[in-house]
Amino acid sequence: MKHVGPESLSYQRRVLLVKVLGYAAMACVLLIVGVPLFWILITSFKARPDIYTHPAVYWPHSWHPENYKAATTDLPFWTFLRNSLIITGIISLVKFVLGVFSAYGLVFLRFPGKTIIFLVIIAALMVPNQITVISNYALIAQLGWRNTLQGIIVPLCGVAFGTFLMRNHFLSLPSEVIEAARMDGANWWRLLTRVVLPMSGPTMVAFAVVTLVNEWNEYLWPFLMADDSRVATLPVGLTLLQNTENPSSTNWGPVMAGTLLTMLPILIVFLVLQRHMIKGLTSGAVKG
Repeated sequence: MKHVGPESLSYQRRVLLVKVLGYAAMACVLLIVGVPLFWILITSFKARPDIYTHPAVYWPHSWHPENYKAATTDLPFWTFLRNSLIITGIISLVKFVLGVFSAYGLVFLRFPGKTIIFLVIIAALMVPNQITVISNYALIAQLGWRNTLQGIIVPLCGVAFGTFLMRNHFLSLPSEVIEAARMDGANWWRLLTRVVLPMSGPTMVAFAVVTLVNEWNEYLWPFLMADDSRVATLPVGLTLLQNTENPSSTNWGPVMAGTLLTMLPILIVFLVLQRHMIKGLTSGAVKG
C-alpha cells in the first residue's frame, strides 16, 4: 500500500480549499447577477397588482405576455431600435478602425512624440466621460447638432481604450515575424493586413464586442441630445416608457419587457463571440 505523507495531505487540503472557495465565489456571483435578471424576467410577465404586492410575489399568479406588446406599441420601439442600431454600428465601426490604425502607428511606425501621444491616451482613460459632458454639450449646441444622430455619434467616437488594448496586443506579436515581413519588402499596409491583423483575430473580436456592448448601453449622452423619439435610443426609450403614465405608479411589466428586448440583441452577440472575446482579453497577459 502506498504511503501518503503529511506534506501530500496538506497539499490535497489546500487544493480542496481552493476548489471550495472557487465554487463559493461563483455561487455568490451567480446570485448577485442572476437574481436581478430573474426578477426582470418574471416581472415582465406580471400584471400590475402582482408587481405592487407586499410582500413581493416571486411567481406571478397569472401570466401577461401582452406586456411585450405594450412595450413595442405604447411608444415607437422600432424607431428606438433603428436608432440604436445606426448609432451603435457607426460608433463601433469608427472606434474599431481608429483603434487599430492608431495602435499600429504607435507600435510599428517611428515618429517624434510617440511616447507623449501614448501618455495622453492613458490620461484620457483616467478621465470619466461625465466630466466632458458640459463642454461637449456646449460645442454640439453651437454646431446646431442637438436632436440629431451626428450630435450623438461624433462626441462618442473617442477610442482611448481600443488604442490601449490593441497597442498592448501588437507589442506581444512575435518580432521575428514582423522583421521577416519587412525584409520581404512589405509596406505598412501589407504588413498590417497580411501579417498583423491575421494574428490579432481574438483581440479584435474582444475589442469589437466590448465596444458594441458599451455603445449599445450608452444612456447619458443620447438622453441629453434627444429631445424626442426621432433620435432616441433604446435605453432612452425605456425611460420614456416608464414615464408614459403616472411615474409614482409605473406599470413595470412593459418596462421590464422592454428591458429584456433591449438586452436580447447584444446578449446574442456576446454569447456567440464570448470564447474569442475571453481569448483576446487574456492573450496579452499570457504572452506577457
